Amino acid sequence: MQMSNYMRKNSKISVVIPCYRCAGFIAELHRRLVLSLEQITNDFEIIFVNDASPENDWQIIEALAGNDKRVTGINLSRNFGQHYAITAGLDYCTGDWIVVMDGDLQDKPEEIKKIFTKASEGYEIVVGKRENRKDSVLVRMTSKLFYLVFNYLTGQKFDNKVANFGIYSKRVIDHVRKLKEADRSFGLLVSLVGFSKSEIEVDHSPRTSGKSAYSFKSRVNLAFDHILSHSNKPLILSIQTGFIISSLSLFYAFWLIIRYFISSHIADGWTSLMVSLFFLSGLIIMVTGMVGLYVGKIYNEVKNRPLYIVKEITKPNEKTAI
Repeated sequence: MQMSNYMRKNSKISVVIPCYRCAGFIAELHRRLVLSLEQITNDFEIIFVNDASPENDWQIIEALAGNDKRVTGINLSRNFGQHYAITAGLDYCTGDWIVVMDGDLQDKPEEIKKIFTKASEGYEIVVGKRENRKDSVLVRMTSKLFYLVFNYLTGQKFDNKVANFGIYSKRVIDHVRKLKEADRSFGLLVSLVGFSKSEIEVDHSPRTSGKSAYSFKSRVNLAFDHILSHSNKPLILSIQTGFIISSLSLFYAFWLIIRYFISSHIADGWTSLMVSLFFLSGLIIMVTGMVGLYVGKIYNEVKNRPLYIVKEITKPNEKTAI
């Protein structure tokens, strides 16, 4: 289906890009974005959000904003994390359609036209599906494992081949902005607001230089945060495990009583007693710790701290400190 002329001529597109250690990609990303977006519409903006990168990301963004009026730079006061940087960009974008993509050129700007064309069929959310991911084997395996566990615990159906890269209508983003929970995951928040959604296969590029800001440890921590923030099933599993252990213990006690009356033999029991003691103690500590994590999540939410803090915003011939 061809893209409607109305969407092409009358829609403003905002592109939101969180940046952290992306200094080597930003200028080329901007060049390719401009070429791609000009094929769709003349009304667009590119919002780079610097998540306190230790490289010179911000200096490059400032230079681009000084030369291109369609570029806005948002500099956060410290490193808040990718999804918080996305939230900041969404709060400042003004487009009718919002594209969210990474800043390391693994999400190809040339694919925006494809997903925008798909949106013209009547979808309010169109996300790119990376059938051939150009990530390391470890990244692909941990991603697949996370979504298997996450989908089981939350009842969702997320695909590890789908990330943040996609296009979203203004109505969708307006509702996402209303979700203020402290634990942020852009894809999960989009799934919560609903609306018509489609997936389309997109090309995925390998990272040509540097390395991902997400280490294995940070990926594991992020997985725990997302699971605990979007599911209470771990608590339910803890209750079920405790019930099963209690039932087995009761059956074992009956068996010992029957054995005593049949053979008049009393087992020494020290080994089984100590094993049971340590096992149950470990289980109690684990469940208590899990409950503590949920309480900690509640504690973080009720503090109601700002999701991010903007240090400055740079536009052409304008630099504003917040």
